Amino acid sequence: MERWAALLIRTGPDREKKNMVWNMAGSFCYAFASMVLSFLVMRLAGEEQGGVFSFGFSTVGQQMFLLAYFGIRPFQITDGKREYRFGDYLYHRRLTCGAALVLGAVWVFLSGYRTEKAAVIMLLVVYKVIDGFADVYESEFQRMGRLYLTGKSNTFRTMLSVGVFLVFLVVGKNLTAACAAAAAAQLAGVCLFDLVVLRQLDGVDYSRGQDTARALTAATLLLFLSVFLDFYIFSASKYAIDAHMNDAASGYFNVIFMPTSVINLAAGFVIRPFLTSLTDFWDRKEFGRFAGKLRELSLVIGGLTVLAVAGAAVLGRPVLGILEWVLGPVYAGKLTLYHGAFVWIVLGGGCYALLNLYYYALVIMRRQRTIFGIYLVLAGAAAVLAPFMVERHGIRGAAGAYLILMAGMAAGFVGLAWYRYWREEIQYDC
Repeated sequence: MERWAALLIRTGPDREKKNMVWNMAGSFCYAFASMVLSFLVMRLAGEEQGGVFSFGFSTVGQQMFLLAYFGIRPFQITDGKREYRFGDYLYHRRLTCGAALVLGAVWVFLSGYRTEKAAVIMLLVVYKVIDGFADVYESEFQRMGRLYLTGKSNTFRTMLSVGVFLVFLVVGKNLTAACAAAAAAQLAGVCLFDLVVLRQLDGVDYSRGQDTARALTAATLLLFLSVFLDFYIFSASKYAIDAHMNDAASGYFNVIFMPTSVINLAAGFVIRPFLTSLTDFWDRKEFGRFAGKLRELSLVIGGLTVLAVAGAAVLGRPVLGILEWVLGPVYAGKLTLYHGAFVWIVLGGGCYALLNLYYYALVIMRRQRTIFGIYLVLAGAAAVLAPFMVERHGIRGAAGAYLILMAGMAAGFVGLAWYRYWREEIQYDC
């Protein structure tokens, strides 16, 4: 195991380049798997099974991932002063993962799903919670300046778990068994690419201070609630479809929702490598450099969004037609029908990428209350708007609700981040 870890840790003289390359590879693998898995299940197991998988994997499972994750990653990777030890973060993550498993089981039980659907969704909750546990190790890699190890873990864990899942699904033709195998492979991946590797790095403090779990929870509670609400708002249309339409509709909506993963992937390539430098600029009171980098990143994300929307408008219909052909004759005309909704979702995805940049900016500023306030208002709007539009307009209504909610959040984050920045700059100058 030591030789295996040493092989993964080994780096050349240009660590920054390696960080960039492996971060891109890991982000791509993770996003690509999230994007195409539901599509593949629809192709291999049918529209109903595909809909169940897509809702469990990208909605319920991801919601429980966020409980396990607890919104701590931005806090941990920007904890350059080592306010908390790795042991503190690890112990806290064990508690949140346990809570996520319990809440996921309760949610599935209370939902009243048939046995097979309940089993699939619960197994996907387990899969995602294990992913959430891996995050505490990968955040520590990044805090230590070894983002390439985070990228390697994302790449190899995803390839292992997705590969096992597809083999079991193709050979056994049983979605429940395939989900169980994927969860087991995910656990093995965490052991191989996270636990063993971090043990070989110097300077990792596994001890924990007295009562630090409570202190860490208090320090990050608003971040967790904000991230949890963020995903609810992001997924409000999916929840509304599950409640008011059938499993097949969940599958179709997830297919036209796939471009959001591509946009967020591209935005992640832009944002992640600069989080440390943004944090350093802010901590050193170099406000001009902070603002300049923020504007630069905003323009890049805006440009990517314009290109994505233009591409969706021009090429969306033939692309959806190709997806129908790949899925099979039974799906003919079922995706191209929603070309307009597809374009709205792409635009909403661009808004979401932009608000993520400004979410990180507010985290760096340690403005948790501001973040929480934005999410609380939009969560209330989502709870009313998404069901209302889905009941009346189906999948098109879901896409429209998503765009409105993402645009509203983006406006709130951008406006309040710059307001807080200007206030801080004025106070410092005085």
